[in-house]
Amino acid sequence: MQKEKRQQSKDEENDSSSRKRRKADLSKPVSFVSTAAMTEPESSRSRPEGAYDVFLSFRGEDTRKTFTDHLYTALVQAGIHTFRDDDELPRGEEISDHLLRAIQESKMSIVVFSKGYASSRWCLKELVEILKCKNGKTGQIALPIFYDIDPSDVRKQTGSFAEAFVKHEERFEEKYLVKEWRKALEEAGNLSGWNLNDMANGHEAKFIKEIIKDVLNKLDPKYLYVPEHLVGMDRLAHNIFDFLSTATDDVRIVGVHGMPGIGKTTIAQVVFNQLCHGFEGSCFLSDINERSKQVNGLVPFQKQLLHDILKQDVANFDCVDRGKVLIKERLRRKRVLVVADDMAHPDQLNALMGDRSWFGPRSRLIITTRYSSLLREADQTYQIKELEPDEALQLFSWHAFKDTKPAEDYIELSKKAVDYCGGLPLALEVIGALLYGKEKHRWESEIDNLSRIPESNIQGKLLISFDALDGELRNAFLDIACFFIDVEKEYVAKLLGARCRYNPEVVLETLRERSLVKVFGDMVTMHDLLRDMGREVVCKASPKEPGKRTRIWNQKDAWNVLEQQKGTDVVEGLALDVRASEAKSLSTGSFAKMKRLNLLQINGAHLTGSFKLLSKELMWICWLQCPSKYFPSDFTLDNLVVLDMQYSNLKELWKGKKILNRLKIINLSHSQHLIKTPNLHSSSLEKLILKGCSSLVDVHQSIGNLTSLVFLNLEGCWSLKILPKSIGNVKSLETLNISGCSQLEKLPEHMGDMESLTKLLADGIENEQFLSSIGQLKYVRRLSLRGYNSAPSSSLISAGVLNWKRWLPTSFEWRSVKSLKLSNGSLSDRATNCVDFRGLFALEELDLSGNKFSSLPSGIGFLPKLGFLSVRACKYLVSIPDLPSSLRCLGASSCKSLERVRIPIESKKELYIFHIYLDESHSLEEIQGIEGLSNIFWYIGVDSREHSRNKLQKSVVEAMCNGGHRYCISCLPGEMPNWLSYSEEGCSLSFHIPPVFRGLVVWFVCPLEKEDYYCFNTDIIIIIIRNKSNGIQLFEDKRTPAPWGWIRYISRSEMAMEDYCGDDELELFSAYSNGRFEHIKECGVHVIAEKSEVGRDTVMSYHLLPHPHCGSITASTPKQWSDYLFSKLHKYNLNLLLAGKNKYFI
Repeated sequence: MQKEKRQQSKDEENDSSSRKRRKADLSKPVSFVSTAAMTEPESSRSRPEGAYDVFLSFRGEDTRKTFTDHLYTALVQAGIHTFRDDDELPRGEEISDHLLRAIQESKMSIVVFSKGYASSRWCLKELVEILKCKNGKTGQIALPIFYDIDPSDVRKQTGSFAEAFVKHEERFEEKYLVKEWRKALEEAGNLSGWNLNDMANGHEAKFIKEIIKDVLNKLDPKYLYVPEHLVGMDRLAHNIFDFLSTATDDVRIVGVHGMPGIGKTTIAQVVFNQLCHGFEGSCFLSDINERSKQVNGLVPFQKQLLHDILKQDVANFDCVDRGKVLIKERLRRKRVLVVADDMAHPDQLNALMGDRSWFGPRSRLIITTRYSSLLREADQTYQIKELEPDEALQLFSWHAFKDTKPAEDYIELSKKAVDYCGGLPLALEVIGALLYGKEKHRWESEIDNLSRIPESNIQGKLLISFDALDGELRNAFLDIACFFIDVEKEYVAKLLGARCRYNPEVVLETLRERSLVKVFGDMVTMHDLLRDMGREVVCKASPKEPGKRTRIWNQKDAWNVLEQQKGTDVVEGLALDVRASEAKSLSTGSFAKMKRLNLLQINGAHLTGSFKLLSKELMWICWLQCPSKYFPSDFTLDNLVVLDMQYSNLKELWKGKKILNRLKIINLSHSQHLIKTPNLHSSSLEKLILKGCSSLVDVHQSIGNLTSLVFLNLEGCWSLKILPKSIGNVKSLETLNISGCSQLEKLPEHMGDMESLTKLLADGIENEQFLSSIGQLKYVRRLSLRGYNSAPSSSLISAGVLNWKRWLPTSFEWRSVKSLKLSNGSLSDRATNCVDFRGLFALEELDLSGNKFSSLPSGIGFLPKLGFLSVRACKYLVSIPDLPSSLRCLGASSCKSLERVRIPIESKKELYIFHIYLDESHSLEEIQGIEGLSNIFWYIGVDSREHSRNKLQKSVVEAMCNGGHRYCISCLPGEMPNWLSYSEEGCSLSFHIPPVFRGLVVWFVCPLEKEDYYCFNTDIIIIIIRNKSNGIQLFEDKRTPAPWGWIRYISRSEMAMEDYCGDDELELFSAYSNGRFEHIKECGVHVIAEKSEVGRDTVMSYHLLPHPHCGSITASTPKQWSDYLFSKLHKYNLNLLLAGKNKYFI
């Protein structure tokens, strides 16, 4: 086959050729696109440090200390990074730069309209800026809250708003502004938002709780997993991103086409991750062609599209034409990003994106398909072709050798294998994984097999890897391909373990190593080409008679086989889902001939007849939305391993006693009519899941006979008042989740003897008797007692009701606890004074976030194993003294009153693994014990406003600069000083350094326009210093960039000085990982030298240092530089992170 490079269409290629070229003249080319940049959302595609989730706009005199304070606290406690302007001092005429940045950098703005809102010119100016961001390129979300005011008063400027505008219009010079303010209020009043009186009958706590849910929905992370070791995709992904991110008002459509397994979905995922946060809504519709073959076809995709973008449940419909109307009506005014992956037919395209008018201006649509004929309406098409030979060899080597190149003795064999794979990424991955770790003679044999397969037969090439499996592994692969794609790993493992003789973990790992399945987190999945190959293997056994196949997964085939009773004893598995179908009724006689049936899914089906006719070999019953009130009594379940009946209509699983000694999992979650658990005796059951069974009142005493039970989930069973005493006999139980069981009175006695019970989740249970009963659990290692309510008036543990010592004793029983979560409990100083934590000798993790104490509970400093402590959003906490030397991570963000933190003295030698998070803790005055420490990285984000009452103390800056620490300062306003050692316009400069120096400060100025911010946000920036004469690189750093100005201090020890001759000229260069550099307007380098090394001529913040070739170089001592930095930073509020050398920063 002729190998062709991956390329774009001619139109796109011509467009690309006109782009700006890099203006730095480097002696050697530098590659700025890395695999990591494309695969790690946390670095290259996350928002920059200092950006906010939510900006709060409100009238301080109306709501600062009441509703807005409560709302802000609830947002912070929910983990939502929120900007609130706390400045109560008189303000100037214009919004300051810091406030503009806070608005522009936020993903969402919440505007609290109160009666006095319109009387504030400042609030009205904020509103205008918020709506500019909403309507601009960033597509920021704007959410109005109408607090004690009617939306029509906002929209029409009536009532108190009319009175405010009378005063505004009296000022003649403001008339041009008044018109702009009226227009903004009219627009804001028409937005969908929250009305206190309508939504919650005036109850603020409930109102706030609903708002938090809505905000979390709207801020839901959108990133998709992208595989490792992407090769040959960077340029194409960048070009698609570049085309779609161009600011135009039209709806742009991009088409990506190519053969199966070529990487279309991966390219779409990369671009989606880069773009998704710049839109009002985004949706990735995956695997459309295959999934649309299921019952109800394209309707689930239409519902997903509406739900993902609107972030709320949509009207129930089961007709594609109705879905088309809803998409057009609901999305035509929204700026959205939609990916339709694997389109195959025009009807799919018409159902999901029938016309551009269905979507709002500046929307972006991406279609991936095997068929270029579907892309006639696309503005730009990109054809993905096979990898070049060198790219193919690199990808193959990643999987065959775990390296970028083949082993020396295997080069020729590798080239042969690559040649037969034809540059197809999936084939290269699968064949590479097949050959990994094998001897040469096995390589030769498998490559010989490859050579016999026609070049165009992709599945034939993949089949080689399947054929190399033994019978047990083949059956496991086919089970996954037909029934268990995108299913939880543990769930799959239980069934594979029952179906085959091998250890299921070994089975899954072997298939993963062969690249035949993927395990992403806890989920098992598979490429659609491999899925199709497996299913084709099954179909070939009986091409025309599905009832004679081992597995039936196709919905039409399954329905026909059952309705026409054409099943045979060949069938081992059958999956049918009629939840969305009108026809649901089937006879049990349809299963009579399927004597070997092991795997059965009948979601939504209504079965009539005797259940004795079903196979006695059933291992898996998945019957979601079962319509029956009781499980059939004549169903033989002796071989059952998994019973999955979520969302059923069951009141009781069965009457009487059953003994099932092969059963591993029962899941009856969200069966809202279930009132009691089954009378079950089992020596094998490991998981019993009853989450959301809101009518459950009786846990049967037979639970004490479940001798292998390790996991019991009763979360959200809020009608449950008691647990049976027999639960204390379940000696195997490891995890008990009773969160949300708000009526539970207490834990039964004798549970303290359960040695295996190490994890108890009991969030949201407030009564004293229950909390007191926890004290008996002497073997618990992880305990969560977090509060549920978002309103700050709620109290999980009230000192007036509860004596801590009754339920949290310091005696030996609690020495085993490793994790304790007490967040959002409104714990005050009165409560914390009642307890001493020093008895918890094994405690490793302590979460006290969101509480009300001003000082830490006593005894924390004596916990010898405590590694993680969180006091996030403890807004009254003043100081954190006496931390244990074992502590490795302190989370103290959003502690508004925090003034002092003391680093444990004993930990100084090991501070390289210590991290302190202090963002949004703007009162910080001192970090005690920081002097003399090394090997840490300081990150400072200039985050808030000028003229803050709480200013950074000079000692903190001195400790950073004088201690030789590495640091980075981002979002730094203003210009570089004109006395830096070197400065140039653009992204590069040449410079010399003195023979002896302490470090270098590199400074970059990136004055972005606000509409460019989100495009800027999608990349990483690379800093390189190298010897200009020989090209040897002395330093490289990669990090998330920040707008305006930012500084990176590079210590001498970070540079490869052994490769430097003292007189050589050096070069600094910086660019984004995609090769762009135009955002960098100016860069500079400044030398930091010890005082004794500096010459005598002094001027303010710098000295002149003699140099043999340059005459002199401007330099600063650490003291001079820290004085300058303090003068630059002290008027701002700052976010601060101290991190270890080998954790966050390299």
